[in-house]
Amino acid sequence: MMTIAVPSEPENSPRSSTNRGKLQLRGLILGLFVSLWLSVGALQAQSEKAPLQPSLRTRNVILITVDGLRWQEVFGGADVTLMDKDAGGVKDLPALTKRFQRETARESREALMPFFWSTVAQQGIVFGDPEHESKAVVTNGRNFSYPGYSEILCGFADPLIDSNAKKDNVNVTVLEWLKQKPGFDNSVAAFCSWDVFPFIINETRSGIPVNAGWEPLATDAGLNLQEPEAAATLRQLDEVSMEIPRYFPEVRYDFVTFRGAEEFIRVKQPRLIYVSLGETDDWAHAGRYDLYLDSAFRTDDYVRRLWQQLQSMPEYRENTTLILTTDHGRGDNRIDWKNHGEKIEDCEYIWMAVMGPDTPHQIIRGTTVTQSQIAATVAACLGYDYQAAVPRAAAPLPVLP
Repeated sequence: MMTIAVPSEPENSPRSSTNRGKLQLRGLILGLFVSLWLSVGALQAQSEKAPLQPSLRTRNVILITVDGLRWQEVFGGADVTLMDKDAGGVKDLPALTKRFQRETARESREALMPFFWSTVAQQGIVFGDPEHESKAVVTNGRNFSYPGYSEILCGFADPLIDSNAKKDNVNVTVLEWLKQKPGFDNSVAAFCSWDVFPFIINETRSGIPVNAGWEPLATDAGLNLQEPEAAATLRQLDEVSMEIPRYFPEVRYDFVTFRGAEEFIRVKQPRLIYVSLGETDDWAHAGRYDLYLDSAFRTDDYVRRLWQQLQSMPEYRENTTLILTTDHGRGDNRIDWKNHGEKIEDCEYIWMAVMGPDTPHQIIRGTTVTQSQIAATVAACLGYDYQAAVPRAAAPLPVLP
């Protein structure tokens, strides 16, 4: 190979001085670039280590969903047009009327969901009330459970999720995303009545303990509740679950789910817990409006008991935010109230509520919010910007100052 010698410039030549100046300028620019790059990296690393809003008082979040509970009952109480044998399969109309029917819609809704209206609505924010021209809607277009829960937990509608099949969700939920943050490992859990949730949350990939369906509580290694009192309680719940008739093969009774979550909170003090209750949807599909109303009433009381438990514990008192919603609406007549889906009119309308130390009470008027905003709201209440990390996700609900 032939080598070509390039003559060097004399040290004191004008061109040599110019070259040195250029090199110094390039070095300065490179230094500034490296410094900026390191600063950005440090900021990104810091955002992974600590919440973006350290002034928030919320340290814990409890997310509760109530499967298929219509906005009509939440905001209007018992629907008298469904309180009969033909439309609602009602067995004891006088008893049902005494429990839930009142002179006005407001009185009826307070009879059906007393904790929701006496506490959540009075201290927090409620979305979806038609009286205030407030709408809360599903965006996935499917209007049934797996697409709805994935939208709630991931923050966006996935058109590829088009069934309730037990397939692992390829999308990362906000539960899994937060589990990777400092202080959340081994502090995220889910208790669900429907047995598809281990797939919706992708328990295998996420590592989040998901106790769902008729899965035993006492022998669930993911829960690891070895504390004697809790272990005894869970064994009793498992014994009852084995003895009682399983009316819904894929959905256990909400009382078992609730009690499991209650014990887990007492012993493990998770920072983020998801509780999904399902009986309202199943009694509606069964055409039993009386049992649907009874289930809604019990669910409201489970929420009350969980909230009071949280406020009784120093780990949760005055630093916990509660988020409530449902996965889909239902039809709005004597036949369609039993069902939901793409072909059922208006069942994309739902309801939501948020209550916590950083959520000032206000009445929402003339706005539309979406189911897909729940995921970012969970993260925002804990000080994290989920939408920045997951651009497909919707923005948080307007619940923080």
